Amino acid sequence: MTHPSRREFIASTAAMMAFAASSHTGHAGAATAKPPVNAPPTPSQLERRKFGATDMTVTVLGFGGAEIGYQKVEQEIVDRLLNAALDAGLNVIDTAECYAGSEEAIGKAVSMRRKDFHLFTKVGHMEQGDAGWTAGSIEKSIERSLQRLQTDHLDLVQLHSCSRELLEKGECIEALEKAKKAGKTRYIGYSGDSTAALYAVESGRFDTLQTSVSIADQECLELTLPKAKERNMGVIAKRPIANAVWRYDEEPKDGYVVEYWKRLQKLQYDFTRGDARADAGPDGAAGVALRFTLAVPGLHVAIVGTTKPERWKQNADLLRAGGPLARERIEAIRARWKEVVAADWTGRT
Repeated sequence: MTHPSRREFIASTAAMMAFAASSHTGHAGAATAKPPVNAPPTPSQLERRKFGATDMTVTVLGFGGAEIGYQKVEQEIVDRLLNAALDAGLNVIDTAECYAGSEEAIGKAVSMRRKDFHLFTKVGHMEQGDAGWTAGSIEKSIERSLQRLQTDHLDLVQLHSCSRELLEKGECIEALEKAKKAGKTRYIGYSGDSTAALYAVESGRFDTLQTSVSIADQECLELTLPKAKERNMGVIAKRPIANAVWRYDEEPKDGYVVEYWKRLQKLQYDFTRGDARADAGPDGAAGVALRFTLAVPGLHVAIVGTTKPERWKQNADLLRAGGPLARERIEAIRARWKEVVAADWTGRT
């Protein structure tokens, strides 16, 4: 079998069930268009959601730039991948300054189409250790990202998984606020998990939260997402299909994904076993996993990375074909999680 290479949610279960049973809000058009707020998507369109209190309306499926950077994907492939995705309706591209050559590749591929999509990046690792979280380092990092991405502004800059202790010091947040005031970014956010993410949400200083949420990572459903929803924050799901670890027959050697693999061995969802593992349809492992994540109340966009030019459209088609995940399936996934969850099953950064 082919192995991948990589690296108070619900006030009650009924709330999530009711959400999934509804058609949710859908939006159509390019990033600069202003579609009717509650217009359902047509069969050829991918659902869009109002991104919290921002002025952005985002496709529920976004593109994550980690793979193209870490795997050193050829520029010609990145060009085809991103332009095909934009043509198919994509309007969110998320990357980070530390994703190897990702920012440069994205800038070369689609900077000429800047009005077609919302551009997000992350900062904090330009220097090693705490040095990366100083105001000076963050300012330099943002300037470098603007150059790499060939743009005069970003739609969102996020702190990239810094600790709660660093957040409490405040310097890194102040640096983002300064960049926002200067027009280098329109909004600021925090990308991370668990108690650090909780502090970021409760601080009231961020417009958005990016956090891990999936069938194998559900701490945020009760810890942070209800509070983010109350504050009308834009919410981004990272690792929304748990790195597709059901594809491994044995424990993977890649330490980045091994924890999710171990969790699935205990969760034993029916859709991650047997023939469902390789089913590319909406009721296969990937389809159910992604539709579960997108059924989370208050969540707006799930970021999925790929190195294959056709994959983003395939995932978008899968979502259109499957529609909202059945409330019975959501209830079963949540019940199984609560049955076997261990104390150390915290959000994975």
